[in-house]
Amino acid sequence: MDSSNGVGRAFIGSFTSAGGRGVTVAAVDQETGALTVLGATDAVSDPSYLVLGRGRGPGGSVLYAVSETEQGAAAALDISHDVPQPLGEARPVDGNGPTHLALAGGRLITANYGSGSVSVLPVLADGSLGPVAGVLKHEGSGPDAGRQEGPHAHQVLPDPSGKWVLSVDLGTDSVRICALDPDTGELRLHGEALLRPGTGPRHLAFHPGGAHAYVLNELEPTVTVCRWGAARGVLEPLVETPVLPAQATGEGVAASYPSELVVSHDGRFLWVASRGYDSISVLALDATGEKASLVTTVSCGGHWPRDLALDPTGRRLYAANERSGDISWFTVDPETGIPSPNGSLEAPAASCVIFA
Repeated sequence: MDSSNGVGRAFIGSFTSAGGRGVTVAAVDQETGALTVLGATDAVSDPSYLVLGRGRGPGGSVLYAVSETEQGAAAALDISHDVPQPLGEARPVDGNGPTHLALAGGRLITANYGSGSVSVLPVLADGSLGPVAGVLKHEGSGPDAGRQEGPHAHQVLPDPSGKWVLSVDLGTDSVRICALDPDTGELRLHGEALLRPGTGPRHLAFHPGGAHAYVLNELEPTVTVCRWGAARGVLEPLVETPVLPAQATGEGVAASYPSELVVSHDGRFLWVASRGYDSISVLALDATGEKASLVTTVSCGGHWPRDLALDPTGRRLYAANERSGDISWFTVDPETGIPSPNGSLEAPAASCVIFA
């Protein structure tokens, strides 16, 4: 972020197979939140999710992207200029349909939805990627025959302590807790938290205090509040909370599929994007972080919000609306947590947005 002139940067991932630009770089006006496109590249096919890292090369900044394709790959991009440039070669992840990625322990880790696995790739000195160092295959299934016929790893992320890597699996209704071998880079399964069958967990977010985590379920519009014990690497489900009002669910109502959740920097609010109902839900968290309650929902500003992101200031939310092809932004009321719409940017087949 270039704070000297009040302008930061955002990076937008989109599905090139559906008309998206690939990876788009946008300037962020720090006063208004408005996005302005600076450049884009389609060098990576279907870069559905992105994460920022640091390289030791001339540019210093590196963006990593999954290629959510049948073959499955991950790529590094030099973002020292307005148009991202490939940094080294894209690497196969030895898994199908990677949907998410994270950096941990000097490695890039991908969650491969199609093959139900998690892959580890080394990050080299210049920020480029080496070939796959290990693949952890998930096992199991769930009661939804159409969506849970086998494992479907949907997200991977390190815990706040940096000791563990968690993978959220929609197909097995569970979250796996793994340890990353510092020498080989391989993931070793440490434990597994089982959620209610048929809920289809998609993504997880930690409370800023580090002692609680929230698992967003895709097949049922709920969030599972969990207690997180970093010392022993134990995730304990506590209670489920609806993320949509009663009129948005039930017979005769079009199905909705929650996609992403974000916790406020102060730990007071939880926001959830839902596709179908096309909304952003506001949930209030109590002082302990163990109780979440639905306050209200607002329109996401488009259709099919695949991603939801909080800007670095914590004052604005951005929704990546895949089917309407736009990024909408909102100013958050610091007292109520309710977002108010401020504008939007055309972004065909948008899948995610992140900030420098």
